[in-house]
Amino acid sequence: MDLHRRSILTGLVAAAACPICLARSAEASSAGAHWTYDGAEGPEHWGDLAPDFKACSLGTQQSPITLPRPVHAHLSPLSLRWHPLPLTVVNNGHTIEVPVPGDASAAEAQAEDFEDVTQEAGSAASFRYGTASEGGELFTLKQFHFHHPSEHRIDGQGLAMEIHFVHVNQTSTAALVVGVFVVAGDENPTLKTIWQAMPKAVGETKTTQHIHPGRLLPEQRDRFRYEGSLTTPPCSEIIQWNIFRRPITASKTQIETFAALFPNNARPVLPLNRRFVLQD
Repeated sequence: MDLHRRSILTGLVAAAACPICLARSAEASSAGAHWTYDGAEGPEHWGDLAPDFKACSLGTQQSPITLPRPVHAHLSPLSLRWHPLPLTVVNNGHTIEVPVPGDASAAEAQAEDFEDVTQEAGSAASFRYGTASEGGELFTLKQFHFHHPSEHRIDGQGLAMEIHFVHVNQTSTAALVVGVFVVAGDENPTLKTIWQAMPKAVGETKTTQHIHPGRLLPEQRDRFRYEGSLTTPPCSEIIQWNIFRRPITASKTQIETFAALFPNNARPVLPLNRRFVLQD
């Protein structure tokens, strides 16, 4: 590695030391730099669009990837404790995003519908709307959003859609993203609620009833686990990816409704390089 490249990557590491940035839309961390999913500002050019986008072209642990035949391992339990949240739906021009409000009250956290959606032992009870715990680290759910088609592929094959649940750790540079594949099948009631509030205009926000994000998880939760990056600029390599192998379903009409707004908001897959993909 030459000194110039080393200095750039050192700067990228320093820039990545801000997990709070993930509380916003991924693209909001690059104020003023416009990017798209095609053309002159598409993925192959992201690294040239802004200084803090350099990881998009120079990084060696980029996401998404084609998920190969995994290495079977004893993974640390992933515990997701999510609470029903008031639904706000944002069209940020790149995706439909559901931001998560601040901490819920203790009374809300003790309600019957506050559940450990992984049904595994987690950390001490949290009064937040959502947490993820893995390997002794606790992460806070900040937002979830949608991609069409799926960004990750399984054995080279893409699926209809993918949902990303973004969690941040306030005490480190790490972030944890839970990925859920979506395939055509039965109508999804939770997506129906979100889609009914889905703004068509860029920059528009709509608020409606409560939803439980845990209803967007598959019943069987065997998962892929690997180290990677944000799939949008600035492509920071700080993500602990946990992707459930089994998909959930959405109706063909639901998938087409999202695709009408975002025909393609998926970054192409990147090389695995020297990483391993683990599966429990």
